[in-house]
Amino acid sequence: MTAMTTGSSSRADANRRRILDVALAELLRDPDASMDQIARAAGVVRRTVYGHFPSREALISTLVDGAVQALAEADEGARAGVADPAEAVARSVLAIWEIADRYRLLVALAQRTVTVQGIRERLAPLRENKVQLLQRGLDEGVFSSPLPAPALAYVHEQMLFAVTEAVNDGLVTAEEAGRAATVTVLTAAGVPASAATELVAKVSEGS
Repeated sequence: MTAMTTGSSSRADANRRRILDVALAELLRDPDASMDQIARAAGVVRRTVYGHFPSREALISTLVDGAVQALAEADEGARAGVADPAEAVARSVLAIWEIADRYRLLVALAQRTVTVQGIRERLAPLRENKVQLLQRGLDEGVFSSPLPAPALAYVHEQMLFAVTEAVNDGLVTAEEAGRAATVTVLTAAGVPASAATELVAKVSEGS
């Protein structure tokens, strides 16, 4: 590969990353943002955007896939080497909240372009990890719920979406939301509120 070809490829990669970053910001601001809006915000012509993404749906699909991958990586990294199921859940939710812009994107797009079912399918591997963790906690008596682990995992997922929407609607601040969501998820799994609050404070301070 010649230096010119390498340079062109690098510029194309940089353009693609910029378009994705700008598209994320624009779609968070306006989930109905058009390809024209995204192109203008990225400082490129529309043809450049279409050169990387043949349709708005393809662009959004790439963003959703990236969001799900980021969430999965945050979850896996947070839980690595943590034996206590409650602490593992706490660390997972807090880590996911650090990339809350991706989560907000899923919420916004679930209401418009990408179906809730489509997002649920993409989140399936992440949810399966959560099911295993919740089942272990139930087996060990750390968690207590009338729901089986798979149903409880759905409850947790929907609670996180709901807290995210509460942030979007100005009902809770983004700064408060991470800890509050984590305590809420733990209490839904049967952890006493005082113990959940103490655990989340401990994990937050240690991270």
